Amino acid sequence: MIIVSIVVPTYQRPKLLINCLKALLLQKFDKKEYEIIVVSDGPDEQTQRITEKSAGYHSASIRYLPLPFKKGPAAARNYGWLNAKGRIIAFTDDDCLPDAHWLQEIVANCDSLEDIALTGKVVVPVGKRPTDYEQNTANLQTADFITANCACTKSALIKAGGFDEQFSMAWREDSDLQFKFINNNIPIKKIESAVVVHPVRSSPWGVSVKEQKKTLYNALLYKKHPTLYQKKIRQKTPVLYYCIIAAFLIMAVGLLSKQNSLTLPGSAGWLGLTLYFIFKRLYVTKLSPGHIAEMIVTSVVIPFVSVFWQWYGAVKYRVLFI
Repeated sequence: MIIVSIVVPTYQRPKLLINCLKALLLQKFDKKEYEIIVVSDGPDEQTQRITEKSAGYHSASIRYLPLPFKKGPAAARNYGWLNAKGRIIAFTDDDCLPDAHWLQEIVANCDSLEDIALTGKVVVPVGKRPTDYEQNTANLQTADFITANCACTKSALIKAGGFDEQFSMAWREDSDLQFKFINNNIPIKKIESAVVVHPVRSSPWGVSVKEQKKTLYNALLYKKHPTLYQKKIRQKTPVLYYCIIAAFLIMAVGLLSKQNSLTLPGSAGWLGLTLYFIFKRLYVTKLSPGHIAEMIVTSVVIPFVSVFWQWYGAVKYRVLFI
């Protein structure tokens, strides 16, 4: 009998998925008592082949469920748990490696007949001076509740309403579920012994600029849960970004109007604040020539891109969040 179902959302990341499935198939848990549901965020033949090949070589139940079109990880997880056979639903991501005793610890701490949620320990291996992207990924280790390592009963998901599919990127959909658990008086239990390793995957140059788009979902989360957002996320207004943009605008106006009284202080302010931002990002991160160049270029762009997406989210979701 299936006791626990593991839901893994993925899309066109075959190498990561293979490693994740290997870790899930090495669980110190009866293979007849858990299933692995690989949910592809849109049709993906390579993912289907990998899943079916893994199912053919192992006694554990492995299923491939594709969404008809790309809708985001929140929708993929909903599709997975709604089709799950187990009363306990465990979530991890395709770029994660659950410890061999992960499922064992989850089931030992989860009463399948209760409305309850669990959150485990996430380990992100990084060096003493990681890259900026590695450092940002390492922040997952201190997060309250993330889908890289969480579980709950199916009844708790039904009561909370599952994941909100408005979060169409991998950002804040897990916090939204956490807040819905809290609002529905569903206890969230921290299980340090349920461990998932989250290696930092390779990233393209300048990835931090692209990552700023996620900021728009902060507005959605704030609109839905203003009190919990302030309490749990504690995100402050990006004053530094606004100061950089203001200084740049003063400089631009001065240049266009040929007024040195605006150009000089605007230029000094913009350059000084931007250099401070670069220094702040490099202070504890990698000092290789390539990474320094990336931090310089992206630090010039990020304040403008980040504020754009934050305002875009505020307008889109009709909430005062600036």
